[in-house]
Amino acid sequence: MRDAYIVEATRTPGCKRNKGLLAQTRPEDLLVTTLQATMERAKVPKEAVEDFMCGCAFPEAEQGINIGRIVMLMAGFPITACGATVNRFCSSGLEAIALQALKVKAGLHDVTMAGGVESMSIVPMGGNLPRPHPEWAKKDYTVYMSMGITAENVARRYGITREEQDYFAIQSHLKALDAQKKGLFTEIAPVDAYKFTAQPDGSYKKENYKVDYDDGVQEPNAEKMAKLRGAFSGVIPNVANSGSVTAANSSQTTDGAASNLIMSKEAMDKYGVKPKVKFLGYTVQGCKPDEMGIGPAVAIPALFKQCGISIEDMKKNGIFELNEAFAVQSIYSAKAIGLGDKKYFEAGSPDCIINVTGGAIALGHPLGCTGSKIFATLVNNMQRMGKKYGVESMCIGGGMGAAALFELCD
Repeated sequence: MRDAYIVEATRTPGCKRNKGLLAQTRPEDLLVTTLQATMERAKVPKEAVEDFMCGCAFPEAEQGINIGRIVMLMAGFPITACGATVNRFCSSGLEAIALQALKVKAGLHDVTMAGGVESMSIVPMGGNLPRPHPEWAKKDYTVYMSMGITAENVARRYGITREEQDYFAIQSHLKALDAQKKGLFTEIAPVDAYKFTAQPDGSYKKENYKVDYDDGVQEPNAEKMAKLRGAFSGVIPNVANSGSVTAANSSQTTDGAASNLIMSKEAMDKYGVKPKVKFLGYTVQGCKPDEMGIGPAVAIPALFKQCGISIEDMKKNGIFELNEAFAVQSIYSAKAIGLGDKKYFEAGSPDCIINVTGGAIALGHPLGCTGSKIFATLVNNMQRMGKKYGVESMCIGGGMGAAALFELCD
């Protein structure tokens, strides 16, 4: 089986749901931005692309009707460039990358694209009309359980304190702030965004503007964080303020899109381009739905076994993008794989290898986009730091974990 290489990866900024700079910009336009930026940066003609796989956690309404195909036409690709949409909740964007890379490895494609999109401002968390199966929900409601409740379960079952969670969240913001100040997020493709404002005569005026930064990053305030009430308080019977998971130590719900270009060696030689990273492996593993946050703790060891590497290899010459759905599940997962010491995620630490430029707590978690979003950041950081290996992993609603391994190309 041949190899699959990622030639380019871009993302939009991640912007806050409803109140952020991308709240009224349609998801199709976000995706078109990254698709065009990816191809322009790669210097590969659009006519070469055979297929696009788009990850989306709630593919309905503006994100429905197979958005993966629609955006290819909107972005100016020929009708021969196909498109599809895949849903594995928070790992949808990574699932898209893995599927397309495996197709290249199998010889089904030579030039293909993957990506993800989620406008949480336009299509709400859970979708517009969620309808759990009534009989199954009575038998086992955990598969439908709120992600926040599952995070509280992880905190209680595995003894992860509020203080640990808040400290982890602070580090995420500090790393992201530092990266913004240094201009490290070069994977960002600026968006020509827009919003509509009501006029005195009842009409609406369209306002256009450019967005080129993640708008949720902020200077953390430990005192204010400590005063926040648990977002899921009362989950323990008869304890009014029982929750340790807060808005500040959870990921920000955001809008965004990302895409990447995946090619065979033969195609790269044909178009005279060089790869950034090589796809080495991918896995998904199951866990209890009511503690879905531990997913990376089971997926990463399985990935290591599949690819023949170890945590020691990663400590020596690798970095992680561990999606920060919640600080508590990131902490648990880091401990479970042998990275429990805070030096591995702490801002300014020479040993920091987890989310080196911040994670979803600071930069946002646009659900089905996130797998491709943090992949673009991972590739950028691998190249900038000269790290041989990059692991991307996340928990998945319903009780799963996903993980993928990439190798830096010369």
